[in-house]
Amino acid sequence: MAGLVGVAAATRASTATKAPITTTTPASSATTSTTRIPSTTTTMPQPAGTIATAVGVVQAICRSAWGEREPSGPMTSHTIDRMTVHHTASLLEGNQMAPALARVHENRHMVDRGWVDLAYHFLVDANGNVYEGRPVTAVGDTMTDYDPTGHFLVCAEGDFNNQAIPAAQVSAVADVLAWGAVHFEVDPSTIQGHRDWATTSCPGDNFYSLISEGNLEQAVRDRIAAGAPGLSILCGDAAEQRVADIEAGLA
Repeated sequence: MAGLVGVAAATRASTATKAPITTTTPASSATTSTTRIPSTTTTMPQPAGTIATAVGVVQAICRSAWGEREPSGPMTSHTIDRMTVHHTASLLEGNQMAPALARVHENRHMVDRGWVDLAYHFLVDANGNVYEGRPVTAVGDTMTDYDPTGHFLVCAEGDFNNQAIPAAQVSAVADVLAWGAVHFEVDPSTIQGHRDWATTSCPGDNFYSLISEGNLEQAVRDRIAAGAPGLSILCGDAAEQRVADIEAGLA
């Protein structure tokens, strides 16, 4: 994932403790103090087909920083009991476009579809940056024939029928799912792709193979065993700078 900037120190959760959500909102760029999480992970060679594990804090860019508007109406609450992975089906030719594409998806969902918010709870770009979406307490939306009530929806930016999914993106998706598994007390065996629930190719063959072969589930279990990550919502100047860095190809 992208380097941690302005992250509040978060308590790591065990499988018996819900992983926390913290919010980092610097008052201004001139007064922001940066707390960096010390690197204690030794990188070891990974066998083919595995997903690298690095446990820490999942840092999501807050809605306002990437340009997401406020929900247009009331939402339906739910209790999450499973986790479902999507892709946007938009070919990502350069990660600099990821924030703009997130806004395109939101506009399509809210304006064209008439939904109250972005359909997904989190978006993840090619470099592993995580974007806050619809509140996790609210049911997501879908244009296919399944009911997303109870589903924790994590969406990877890209078209994985026509492009490979980068390792950094897969790793960040696994981080978010590991947080979700602990926070919502959901077993990683519930991880499925959109196509498992509806007539669709989502999340693309190249991503779905990691689900069907168990690699994504195992990566989530490895993270939980190591001490599942917390979740920090990055807001304010630091979040806006992160978006600017992404658009400049620096993050």
